Amino acid sequence: MPIKHSLWRVGPKPQLLQEATLPSEALLEEMIVASPEILAPEWMMIGRQEDTGFGGRIDLLALAPDGALILIELKRGKTPREVVAQAIDYASWAERLEAQDITRIYARFSGGKSLDEAFKARFGTALDPETLNQSHQIVIVAATLDAASERIVDYLNRRDIPINVLCFQVFETDAGHLLSRAWLIDPAETQVAAATSGTTANKEPWNGEYYACFGHCETRDWEDARRYGFICAGGGAWYSGTLGLLKAGDLVWVKAPGYGFVGVGRVRSTPVPASDFKLTDDQGVELPALEVLKKASYHREFVDDPERQECFVPMDWIETRPLAKAVNETGMFGNQNTVCAPKTPKWRHTVERLKEIFTGWNKTV
Repeated sequence: MPIKHSLWRVGPKPQLLQEATLPSEALLEEMIVASPEILAPEWMMIGRQEDTGFGGRIDLLALAPDGALILIELKRGKTPREVVAQAIDYASWAERLEAQDITRIYARFSGGKSLDEAFKARFGTALDPETLNQSHQIVIVAATLDAASERIVDYLNRRDIPINVLCFQVFETDAGHLLSRAWLIDPAETQVAAATSGTTANKEPWNGEYYACFGHCETRDWEDARRYGFICAGGGAWYSGTLGLLKAGDLVWVKAPGYGFVGVGRVRSTPVPASDFKLTDDQGVELPALEVLKKASYHREFVDDPERQECFVPMDWIETRPLAKAVNETGMFGNQNTVCAPKTPKWRHTVERLKEIFTGWNKTV
């Protein structure tokens, strides 16, 4: 359905704000480059007006924390269906980009800066060339979207092609213009589609078992997770949103980046925000989790922010091991998404090997 907002000035006599238009879509592009959080706070802008070699230029390129490439196309006077077709054409170009191509794109965009250094500074982790551009998302930014284009986008998403539309509106106020925006599809759904689709060349049926990334650091502690039975993520919707994939009974293989695979277990229940999550302490008293967990911050500073607070998934562990004994072998699967359902031969190989090591993986818990 078409996405439309109305804004009202708050007061005893509410006043409807009048809708306006941007002076130019070039201004919108400038705004996104200056403040990428207009689209997503977790994305890093890496390219602009890049020549695709197909007789066109893609408006903007960004990277997600997992190395996925985000293709952003603004609707510059084109009909909605034209911009969808053009974005898919650009995706066929982006799919073939190698790590060195993306490095050169960023150098042109940044005036010669290093992509590796910028990625590490932005996300706090090294850029892995093997995961760079292993998946991509298509994002169309438009003021309006017709019904046919909405059907096309929905059709593509149902077939695991990650494409989304951000619809924006501009409103006029005495103090200047205000920008409102809304996603056609929950961005977490598009992120999941990108993370699980991979490249078409190596795609295979999903085995029904999930991968989870547990970022052991000053924010969260793996020994806490082992002891109390949970996995968690927070700091932004990109990190916590994929926890919503999990439901009670799902089998999850957990990897701590920088260490290796550290556990396997079954989900006890769906995600719980930190503000509602409870644990039992050493005296058998049930308390708010943030009162029990002392080894890390668990984003306590965001406990009142529904988008950024830590979210927890209770787990019944089948087998875990300390970080010092993590399983880390050449060729094993890895991904920075908190949860994904991989559809690649590397995941199948990883699970087959882990089942040789975690020998009790299929026991009842």
